[in-house]
Amino acid sequence: MQHVQPKKSLGQHFLRDENIARKIVNSIPEEATNILEIGPGEGILSKYIYAQDHWNAYYIDTDKEIADFLIHTYPEMSSRIIVGDFLKYDIGQLFEDKYSLVGNLPYNISSQIFFKALEHRDKLEYMVFMIQKEVAERIASPPGNKKYGILSVLLQAFFSIEYLFTVNEGVFYPPPRVKSAMIRLTRNETARLNCNEKLFFQVVKAGFNQRRKTLRNALKPLGRDLSGLPATLLGKRAEQLHVEDFVMIAGSL
Repeated sequence: MQHVQPKKSLGQHFLRDENIARKIVNSIPEEATNILEIGPGEGILSKYIYAQDHWNAYYIDTDKEIADFLIHTYPEMSSRIIVGDFLKYDIGQLFEDKYSLVGNLPYNISSQIFFKALEHRDKLEYMVFMIQKEVAERIASPPGNKKYGILSVLLQAFFSIEYLFTVNEGVFYPPPRVKSAMIRLTRNETARLNCNEKLFFQVVKAGFNQRRKTLRNALKPLGRDLSGLPATLLGKRAEQLHVEDFVMIAGSL
């Protein structure tokens, strides 16, 4: 098979290991309905996803050369291949109901993809992603850990998170400089947080933007009256707080 030459500017590292590909697709829950694969590359996951009749799947890639390659190699999927930037794409025009996101994500935009997913959390059932190992560990990290950060709190507020397995550099072409990991996020039962959610996002970001400071100092830029908050909480750093603590702070403010 003629391969596509990976583009460094797009952060492309193509998975070439069929066993890993099958393992990834097996990590997608069977009860998932609509699926959008982000960055299908040469289609190593796409062909296994397409083979499952119970999934209504589409594939989006910003690279037209990739789209042309997939249409030529897998003509049966041609009507389901979208040339576009996921970060700018309106998924609502594709699925009216709930959907799941799957993909081997470019490392340079994985955080942006998670932030966009958070904006559409009410429609999301699952996210099954291959990402940089360090980012996967951060997202799955509990409080009290140096890796625990903004994405950890925001995603854990709305999703149950499972670190599935680590993937070595050698299964990609070209090999990345870091290890990768599979992570699965399942939408939890929290429809709405018990606070102003916009303020919750602001509190979390302010807390971690100056993570070495106590909350009393880190939250000052918000310009809010902190006097109603417990002194024990204000004396802690953001990385020491659970999701529920941030919800309580936002609710109090």
